[in-house]
Amino acid sequence: MSLIKVGICGASGKMGKALIKAVSLDKNLELVSALEHIENENVGKDAGEVANSGSLGIKITSDPEEFFSKSNGVIDFSFAEASVNNLQKAMNHKCFYVLGTTGFNNKQVVDIREVSRNMPMVFSANMSVGVNVALYYSELFAKSLDDDYDVEIHEIHHRDKRDSPSGTALALGKAIAKGRNIDLEENSIKTRWGIEDPRKKGEIGFSTQRGGDIIGDHTITFAGLGERIEISHKSGNREIFSNGAVKALKWLQQQPPGCYTMANVLGLN
Repeated sequence: MSLIKVGICGASGKMGKALIKAVSLDKNLELVSALEHIENENVGKDAGEVANSGSLGIKITSDPEEFFSKSNGVIDFSFAEASVNNLQKAMNHKCFYVLGTTGFNNKQVVDIREVSRNMPMVFSANMSVGVNVALYYSELFAKSLDDDYDVEIHEIHHRDKRDSPSGTALALGKAIAKGRNIDLEENSIKTRWGIEDPRKKGEIGFSTQRGGDIIGDHTITFAGLGERIEISHKSGNREIFSNGAVKALKWLQQQPPGCYTMANVLGLN
């Protein structure tokens, strides 16, 4: 494996800091650039110092052209609108791209997949190895259990998380819908406030909590008559996401243009 020159988008966020540490500790990777919004207070500061990893000699920049010109592999955990704009510039600089940002609307997802026709990309709502195993088995369970088993997806995250339900919860819903060969949007309910009717058969329910510094817990319940089956994943630290993103970046280096998932990286497809 040749040395990958890595750029990190959203460098001063919670995930950005974890990624800076993970990349700086990996002998096959070289951190060469870090990107933040022009109004971010950390622009101009040393990326390693911002991440509490010691000085790395890499200043956080707000200039996308400078950022992408230095990078050949990019990891992006920023915000939806910023990520879509970043992808176009990354394509122009022939980068390969690991995209872990969530909260995209349908049009943005279409735009992302269009860009991936010209650039290798891993696009996943959650880079954790454990979560992606949970996604795999959620689809298998859904194939095996008919709609006599009601499905509920519960997630809880820290108080600062903006999108709801989480991207991981929605990915779990899509996996279950795929397993049952149904459309998620037509068969999901994301709130029950004010609803006094019983649940509809085949409905996939979502519930969300926000509070404290919880990194991310997800539980999928298949509730039948007389029994329940649950798949649960609890995140103890952000290293599980940064390590997964690094794993994806290394795998992606050898891939042709296309939109891949962590299932491809882990050989689950």
